[in-house]
Amino acid sequence: MAAQLPPLPEGYSYSAEHEWIDAPADDAAGKTVTVGITAVAADALGEVVYVDPPGEGDEVTAGEVCGEVESTKSVSDLFSPVSGTVVEVNEAVTADPGLLNSDPYEAGWIFKVQVTDTGELLDAAGYRALTKQD
Repeated sequence: MAAQLPPLPEGYSYSAEHEWIDAPADDAAGKTVTVGITAVAADALGEVVYVDPPGEGDEVTAGEVCGEVESTKSVSDLFSPVSGTVVEVNEAVTADPGLLNSDPYEAGWIFKVQVTDTGELLDAAGYRALTKQD
């Protein structure tokens, strides 16, 4: 049985690749949003030991690889859920990657993006259906 995962934040949007932004998809363009990986992804990865985020000033494209997350089990690509310019990277996560496991929706954010376009994003109900969460 999988570990008890924290509840999905309702006002966030989610990608099929298990990233989140802290805004509804239809309200994100033109704003700065925070990006992270979901508890589902962190749980599947196991103990996260390294995060390689995009750099400040980097351009990211929705649905494309922008970094990687390494765990004791595997290395996984990090996909950007939106297009835009990275304006901040969470140094706490690069220093303590385990934050992705312990607090994926708050302290475990990875980077912030000034959004020019959103990708194909789901609301919390859509993501729960995709991942078969209760």
